Amino acid sequence: MNNARTRRIIGAGLLLVGFMAGIGLRYLPSEAQVPDEGVASISSPKVNAQQGQQQQWEYETDPEIIKSVLSGGVPMDRWNEGLMFQGIEPMPWLVSAANWFPNTEEVQPDELRITFMGTTPTIRPGQMNTSVFVELGNGDSFIFDLGEGSIANYLASGIPFNKINDIFITHLHVDHFGSLPYAYVFGAWGGRWHEPFRVYGPSGRNEEDGIGYMIEGMKMMTHWHKEAFSVFPIGQGWDIEVTEFDYQDDGGTVYDKNGVKVTHWRQSHAKDGASAYRLDWNGLSVVFSGDGRPNSLTETYAEGVDVLITELQTEVVAISSQVQGVPPFVGRYTIDTHHNPAYAAGYLANKVKPRLLMTTHMPFDAYLNPETVAEIREHWKGPYHPGAPDMIVVNVTKDKLWVREGIIAEFPNLKPPNADVSIALYGGLVVPPPLLQREDIQGQFIRDAEIPPEEYYPRGYMPQLMQSWPTDKAIFIPDSLVPPSMKSKRRGNN
Repeated sequence: MNNARTRRIIGAGLLLVGFMAGIGLRYLPSEAQVPDEGVASISSPKVNAQQGQQQQWEYETDPEIIKSVLSGGVPMDRWNEGLMFQGIEPMPWLVSAANWFPNTEEVQPDELRITFMGTTPTIRPGQMNTSVFVELGNGDSFIFDLGEGSIANYLASGIPFNKINDIFITHLHVDHFGSLPYAYVFGAWGGRWHEPFRVYGPSGRNEEDGIGYMIEGMKMMTHWHKEAFSVFPIGQGWDIEVTEFDYQDDGGTVYDKNGVKVTHWRQSHAKDGASAYRLDWNGLSVVFSGDGRPNSLTETYAEGVDVLITELQTEVVAISSQVQGVPPFVGRYTIDTHHNPAYAAGYLANKVKPRLLMTTHMPFDAYLNPETVAEIREHWKGPYHPGAPDMIVVNVTKDKLWVREGIIAEFPNLKPPNADVSIALYGGLVVPPPLLQREDIQGQFIRDAEIPPEEYYPRGYMPQLMQSWPTDKAIFIPDSLVPPSMKSKRRGNN
């Protein structure tokens, strides 16, 4: 999957990140940056005789003329730039106004950052199944849905295995939780040794329809894997903390900790047990509606939200059937019983009036994109950007929003385990002993059938093999010896 590919221009109405916008807003001075005395001080340069012959210039000395040149193209409250760009501009701390790169920017103390890790119901190399990652300036982070394949984008974005936690599932269609088993078992192997795997989700009409029942099934499905991986340090890695809320409790609170509140309400998605979420923190908010038909509950509970993220299906069913391999009658029936038409997404945004509308869980294709924008614009004239394709990144503060393309490597360097939880509990990194040894779960015959290492390692080379874990006791590494790469610069509660 190549996320550095060239994006196609998708038409009027998108918040395109341009070179000149980045230069003008980040580097050209505002009135506050260029006071009259500052302008006067730069009117005549100092000539360095050591530099050899220099061209002789006549320099402008009128401060007003200098200011008019340096402030050219920058609104400075003199006009509104664009039709919908009020408050849509890069923050000064961004490394790049056009792109986000892993491990290059800290989320600021009063900032919220959203990354679209998966953006489509039909998985394909350019788009993984739906997942939205929200990071807060207090160090906390939250995942809304974890669709198949999206885990690859988390890892490529510099998120350690053991930090993929606090996962809020909207409903139990596989394209919304397909990466959950992988995150569970590899997170335990990858350093989630001192805290449980935390999953939140709705109940259903029956016990078998709730998130708790699904998690029990996941535990059974991964039994062989868990026992095999129990020869590694695991600690609490196999523990799962499931929070199943009543899907009928519209507006109920599912999470309230560290200044973060997550509420939920029902979605109409053909079967009871589908939910939408709203996260509020520090005067900032984001709504992820999950999947569902246009819903007046979302209009109610999303009121005043900063970023409204809703799913979307564009009304070109017959054409899309030829591209997506779905018979048109199946596509039409699927939309009309399960999903949010693009016209309805715009209608809902016009009711809610967010600072920014974003749509996801949608194909991102050249033939579709201009039509998608046109259908949204039937009702919504405010700021809009698709939450697709994968790796769209949104920075949010109380006075600014900015959307960029995230750039991740095809073969990335993965981050080591994060040791924050262990350091907070024990003052250092505690490596727990394995739960099992190989002889507990593997017969002697097949171990004896292994080819002796002396036969395949070259002469003069023999590593010190670790064919069994050498102790049944924990290993302690003091905080002072834990590498900085294993610590967060700002430690939250997650």
